[in-house]
Amino acid sequence: MHAKRLHSFENKKLGPYDQAFNVKTKGDEFRLEFSTIKGFKDILPQEVGSWQRFESKARRLFDAFGFFEIKTPLLERTELFSRGIGQDTDIVSKEMYSLTDSKGREMTLRPEATASVVRAYIQHRLYKKSPIQKLFSIGPMFRHERPQKGRFRQFHQINAELFGDAGPKSDADIIIMAVHLFESMGFSDLSLNLNSLGCDMCRPRFRQELKDFLLGKTGALCTDCVRRAETNPLRVFDCKVEGCNEVVDKAPSILEFLCDECRDHFEALKSYLDASNIPFVMNHQLVRGLDYYNRTTFEIQTDRLGAQNAVAGGGRYDGLVKLLGGPDHPAIGFAVGVERVIALLGEEETLESRKPDLFIAALGEAAGKESFVWVSDLRKSGLWVEMDYGSKGLKAQMKKAGSLGTKKVLIVGDDELASGMGVLRDMETKVQEEVSLENIVNKLKEALHINER
Repeated sequence: MHAKRLHSFENKKLGPYDQAFNVKTKGDEFRLEFSTIKGFKDILPQEVGSWQRFESKARRLFDAFGFFEIKTPLLERTELFSRGIGQDTDIVSKEMYSLTDSKGREMTLRPEATASVVRAYIQHRLYKKSPIQKLFSIGPMFRHERPQKGRFRQFHQINAELFGDAGPKSDADIIIMAVHLFESMGFSDLSLNLNSLGCDMCRPRFRQELKDFLLGKTGALCTDCVRRAETNPLRVFDCKVEGCNEVVDKAPSILEFLCDECRDHFEALKSYLDASNIPFVMNHQLVRGLDYYNRTTFEIQTDRLGAQNAVAGGGRYDGLVKLLGGPDHPAIGFAVGVERVIALLGEEETLESRKPDLFIAALGEAAGKESFVWVSDLRKSGLWVEMDYGSKGLKAQMKKAGSLGTKKVLIVGDDELASGMGVLRDMETKVQEEVSLENIVNKLKEALHINER
């Protein structure tokens, strides 16, 4: 695109999530006409290292706790989420990306993972393989929310779900696993918030008490919370409007309404956490944003991400499997917001921190062909090896090797190939030595300590 064609863009004000960019090249300038959709973002090469590190830590930890990975589709029937999450939740009423297919069926990009995992648990009768099923998943979710720090419209979660046990030990097990995941990443300034939402026996009484309280405060509530006070009072605790927060601060606590069984369950959970030296904060306003929770609910929070202070959260959802057409099996789980964890990590581990193990500087046609074969063989062994794709001179190739941060360079030209001797240069010490090219691939593996990788 020529510079004069940029005039129409010059005064256009762009938002932080849908910017286009001027890109300058020699003798020309063009402007990208396409950028990411608002609320969606690219994960660039320099960021991927942190993502890989976190996902790798999660997989190792989940393996130690006996969890198996499951992958579910991005697209599900809309009813799965409207029934499972709750019609009156913000997720279902405002935030889902839904469409109608050519046959008139309502479909939705998954806004969370639990409903999909429960659907798979029922559909494939996973409960028949073992009375206890431990599953985890990693992948993208989609919600039409206002983009802000730590919140995107396509975001990624790591989820863990434990099916088949209704006792407090499984609650403690899943919470401890979540806490250990963050400890393994070196986080020490996070807080575990804990609450109980009771059960079908004790929650209705609290719900009515809360509803009566809120209906007496409608003048101080936002329009959404006035509606919620009638239809689903617990959702008022999810509101971020300051006036609503001031009202719910004075609302009754659900902990005062727990039945004996729910209270015993909650006290046992706390005792297991205490015995495991897991500190926690009691938070009677913690209800999470989903209707399927009962009894235990929890969040791991930070004060470093502004309003989006939860980096992980979950709880027990004993009735969801039955609600979605399966057997009456209890379950508990949690989700971790990957983008929020990456924001806490910063860019301490990036792809650029890796350096090639070897660069082969080939001079001449014959040496170039032979070196190409060596490079392929070495890469199959797990070594990062680079070479020049063109036919540049030695000075230019050495400059490229230096810019990549290569540890060692093998220099081989047609003359060296004919004599059977090349030169191996250490780029840090600047020491170089002659090496026989006979069986060179194995020699390089040994020199680069392939067995220690």
